Amino acid sequence: MTNYVFKPPAQISVAVAGSDDRFPVNRVFCVGRNYAAHVKEMGFDPEREEPFYFTKSTSAVIPAGSEIPFPPGTNNFHHEMELVIAIGKSGFKTPVDEALSLIYGYACGLDMTRRDLQLAARDKGRPWSLGKDIEDGAVMGAIHPADTIGHPGNGRIWLTVNGASRQDSDLANLIWAVPEIIAHLSQFYHLVPGDLIYTGTPDGVGPVVAGDLIEGGIDGIGHISLKIRAG
Repeated sequence: MTNYVFKPPAQISVAVAGSDDRFPVNRVFCVGRNYAAHVKEMGFDPEREEPFYFTKSTSAVIPAGSEIPFPPGTNNFHHEMELVIAIGKSGFKTPVDEALSLIYGYACGLDMTRRDLQLAARDKGRPWSLGKDIEDGAVMGAIHPADTIGHPGNGRIWLTVNGASRQDSDLANLIWAVPEIIAHLSQFYHLVPGDLIYTGTPDGVGPVVAGDLIEGGIDGIGHISLKIRAG
């Protein structure tokens, strides 16, 4: 029996649609600037460049339908609606034509962002951690297994705040498609079951404040919601 200096935290997991099973989370990777219109709204050239990534702590993962406090240290808290890949098989240096075989399923996700802190760090050439790796900042809907829904290459992705449309695009607009993301990321990491990959957000990102209700969805993958309360 192993003795710990304190009780280890509980295993973070995500619901699986249509099942009582849970998907245990290992790591959370996020793809930056992966829709051309979002690249433009962030002030960059939308030419197809090599993908880049940031990470979120596993402890940041919370279920859809949660209510979270407005986070400290920011005056510009943004929503980002995303397709999330759930990895179910191990792979390293996986070819594009084999990448889909690593996928367990897909979910709706919200990459919540302290935009002011992210931009300040970016402009100084510093890491984005304070802007992106936020407590309760990786919201997840239930994972829909790929052997049930297939591998969606297109479909509407949308988000509203208090019923007003903010983001509305299509998965077909991803600069780097799902198989390409997996193939590229696996050049640098041994992907293992439990890894999550947030694939990037469409244009229309914007601020939320205490009292706001965020709702979103992806065709064939389900819906997600998040309530913001005062911090």
